[in-house]
Amino acid sequence: MPSSKKSFLFLVYVLCTFRAARSGDFGDPRPCSGSHCPGGRSSRPPRQHNPTTQSRSINHHHAPSSFPSEHHATLLSQRARSGDQTRETVQTRVAGVFGPVCADCVTPQRPDHVMNDTRECKGIECRLPLRIRPNPRPRPCAGDGCVLGTSQPPLIHVADRAAQFLGEFPDMGYPASESGAPLGVQLTCDIKPGENEVPAEDALILHLQLAKGQEKLVEALRAQQVVIRDLQQRLVEQQGALLSQQREILDQQRRMYEQMDVVKAQYGLLSETVKQFSFQGLQGELQSYFESHLAGLQSQARSHLQKSYAVHKVDVDTKVVNVVGDAGHPVLGCQIACGPEEYCDFQNDPPQCERCTMCPPGFFLVSQCSSNADRMCQDRDECLELPSLCGERVKCLNTPGGFRCLGVSEREMSTGLCGHEYFYNQELQECRACSDCDGEPFGIPCTFTSDAVCGTVTENILSQSWAASIAIPPTKSKSTSIYPGLQLNIRGKVGNNLLTNHDDYLNLQQHGLVWIDYNFALKHSCRNFLQVGIRINGSEEEGRDLSGVRIEQPERKFFQGVTVSAAVEVEPNHTLTLVLKSPNQYCNQSKDIQTYELGGASFSLLWLSHDTGAVAMTAQMSTAAHYQSNYRPTFRIATVSDPYIVALTHDSRGVRFMETGVVKFVLQQAIYSMGHSCIREGFSLIAYVNRNGTNQEVLRSFKSGVNYRDTSITLSGATRVDKEDWLNFEIVAPSQCNVRYFGDSSGISMLSLIWIPNAVSSMFTATVSRTGLPSGAVRNKPLLFRQMSPNTDQMRLAGSGEPHAQKNFAFSEAGTVSVALNLKLIHSCSVVKLTLYRQGTDGGQATSLAQQVGGHMPEGSEWASVGLRTSFEVQNGTAIYVSLDCIRGRINQITHEGGTNISILWLAS
Repeated sequence: MPSSKKSFLFLVYVLCTFRAARSGDFGDPRPCSGSHCPGGRSSRPPRQHNPTTQSRSINHHHAPSSFPSEHHATLLSQRARSGDQTRETVQTRVAGVFGPVCADCVTPQRPDHVMNDTRECKGIECRLPLRIRPNPRPRPCAGDGCVLGTSQPPLIHVADRAAQFLGEFPDMGYPASESGAPLGVQLTCDIKPGENEVPAEDALILHLQLAKGQEKLVEALRAQQVVIRDLQQRLVEQQGALLSQQREILDQQRRMYEQMDVVKAQYGLLSETVKQFSFQGLQGELQSYFESHLAGLQSQARSHLQKSYAVHKVDVDTKVVNVVGDAGHPVLGCQIACGPEEYCDFQNDPPQCERCTMCPPGFFLVSQCSSNADRMCQDRDECLELPSLCGERVKCLNTPGGFRCLGVSEREMSTGLCGHEYFYNQELQECRACSDCDGEPFGIPCTFTSDAVCGTVTENILSQSWAASIAIPPTKSKSTSIYPGLQLNIRGKVGNNLLTNHDDYLNLQQHGLVWIDYNFALKHSCRNFLQVGIRINGSEEEGRDLSGVRIEQPERKFFQGVTVSAAVEVEPNHTLTLVLKSPNQYCNQSKDIQTYELGGASFSLLWLSHDTGAVAMTAQMSTAAHYQSNYRPTFRIATVSDPYIVALTHDSRGVRFMETGVVKFVLQQAIYSMGHSCIREGFSLIAYVNRNGTNQEVLRSFKSGVNYRDTSITLSGATRVDKEDWLNFEIVAPSQCNVRYFGDSSGISMLSLIWIPNAVSSMFTATVSRTGLPSGAVRNKPLLFRQMSPNTDQMRLAGSGEPHAQKNFAFSEAGTVSVALNLKLIHSCSVVKLTLYRQGTDGGQATSLAQQVGGHMPEGSEWASVGLRTSFEVQNGTAIYVSLDCIRGRINQITHEGGTNISILWLAS
């Protein structure tokens, strides 16, 4: 440190000491001995120094400063000896104020309990209690006041004397903080005892260093702030550049789409131009053909007239030749005269009369039909005639007979965007002109999504049926997984006014109630069960599962046949989908699934009009909390079209009916079972009708048991109910079989039913006959039945003395029929097959209506089951029968009691 700075610091220190000296009259003097001690101070008694009592005795003042430490005094003395002349001058002035510095100035000895000054301890020892402090070391003493036998105290430096005087005046220090800790760095003259032991000169240096460090820190922070601002500005610039690039990309995409639309429009115009050119070329060829042909006929006519009638030569003009001739006999072309709506087609050899073409919807007439030319039609350009047809921002593309609004969704088009006299064709995905029926009456008018149906207006249709075959979508790769679900393809049947058929869904077009049956058979090697279900999607609501049946994991590979059924109320534009899925990913379509090609239509749909007065209900079943054997399910209504007619009982275990009628129902329950007795005895699902407090069994189905497997048990049929009757169910399992019954909103455990009034429906039930049951190696052998309900006016079982007795079910009135068949048997066949046939008329060949198969009986089981369900239309005189086949094995026994039955529902059409 430079000497000038040291001198300045020492001068500040002396001034602080001088300030304490000037104020010495207000404080208590400290005792002093020696020849240089002032006489006024020696007369006062010595004061005991106790920091605690002293700080408490002073009101609103701080404790006096303590004496400097030995280290402090030594440091000051060293600096004083090495200082320059200026420091010596200051010391001389200090000596004039306080007296000369003497070697014989001693401090009187104090008792041990008072000697707690900083001179008695060092460092952290001063903060320890008195009882645990180390004993003070003796200090040397010199001068007259020293007592013999004691150590001589050290010399007192002027700085110590100044600090002593400063400690005598409590008003000279800074107030302490609330916590008792010092605030900042203070000079020695401002230091309180026990709070800050830093010497004044070092404290000032430290304070200056801290100030400079703080300034440097502030400058560094400011520089960092500038850097952060630069980085933020760069980030903002980069974000702006990124946004501009994104806008450019979007503009390029928009321009690309516009160019694509222009290209499509130009392609349409080009195709129309090519069509026109081809038509003009064809017209030119026809004209040249006519001219050449008429020229030859002209020469023949001239020679004929010259020879036969000897008339002069006739100049026949090809443009005005009469091709009909006299008395209606044609001179050329067709051999007979064509009708009023016919023309002579010269393209045929020989020429023939053809019916004049009618201009299809969306075309306008160019020229009328004549005797030798067909009617000419030209496509209307709707986009040119109505510029705002699709809106201002949507491009319109003209198509033959209609138009297309580019970029508009199917849902928007189905709401009527096509406009008046147009409908949205979902297959072509464009708007088409409605048919005008050419003066005929409209059977069904044109709607937003369907064309008009021309024909005679008939009375209201009460029921219809529709059937088709189902196939799994083709495999795209060897690793195609069915884990998320496959939508099965509906093929082999076109739509009608009831619905439109697409590859993977059905779009319904009519209000009403729908009953669905799907027979499905496959074998798989997946690590868990498969599930096939029916799903419905509303036009504006989310889809929901109607039903689902689980196909258990087989211990060996064999075919398993299941039937999934559902009933629901539908509206136009509702869609139905069939889904096959797996609970895990360890199953793929190409390796693990093999379907059985069932004969006939595996999918059938029965539609009922609201005019029948029918009511549909679906109810979900709750999951059982514990494993159990026998089980009576409880229900929670999901949908019901009329809650007055159909409702749940007070305990939610049955369905109550308020009017007499016929009920078509299906219950599907998902289960998980454990125990060998489950396999040996299997499960039974029983339907009861509670009439006047007594349960009467209606139908029963059987399901082979499984051990540590998931599966489903189902029962479907029809029964008659009276007012206040209940319909309830029970699942019977072996006593040593632990079964878990599941239920949720996915359709795996669901009750669906339709109640129909007696006026438009009837039902019939039967079981197999006790005699004549097929056994052994059975090949396409018909089953004989025994009726359990009386005959109705609409259907009956052929009796004895009639052809096909106990075999055929005959119908005497046209309508729609729904059949459910369950068969319980013991067999060793690789595949056992049930087929429902329609009897051929006049001895003709029978046609297959539906088919279902079952595979090997599970090992350890006593009984197995197989069944089918379907719907179809019948006429007066239609007859049906059931046949049984056994492939590679034999039929051992068929039960005629519980588990075997056939249920037939007839509905008026």
